[in-house]
Amino acid sequence: MEWEFTPEDVVKGYSGYGLAEFRRDLAEEVRINVGDDAERFARVYHLLYDLCYALATNKDFEAHLSAYAYDPPTVQFLRELQPLMEDNVAMLGAILQRQIMDRVAAGMPLETAIADVAEWHRQSIAAEPAAAD
Repeated sequence: MEWEFTPEDVVKGYSGYGLAEFRRDLAEEVRINVGDDAERFARVYHLLYDLCYALATNKDFEAHLSAYAYDPPTVQFLRELQPLMEDNVAMLGAILQRQIMDRVAAGMPLETAIADVAEWHRQSIAAEPAAAD
């Protein structure tokens, strides 16, 4: 995905780009690449989003792949796409960092803010992406 602003702009609050917009944009990018097959769209979208989230939250890439060890084609797919997702990972990381910073600025201790953002994220992604409707 390409933006007219940087992850740094998001972290500093210069851009109001948030999680809903990121999910919408990723869904659109996936839709363009996989077509209208709803099952394939959902599988690819979730694989890519989970990859972005894992890497944006500093999970080890190999540890992330180990969850798919039973499915070598998926592991290969993620290995091939990982370098192409770097900008998306940086943007999602910036969105999450902005959320944490907002909570800390409001007086929340850092560890509490991190846990709160993790819960906010879990609840926010419970719905399917807008483009999947």
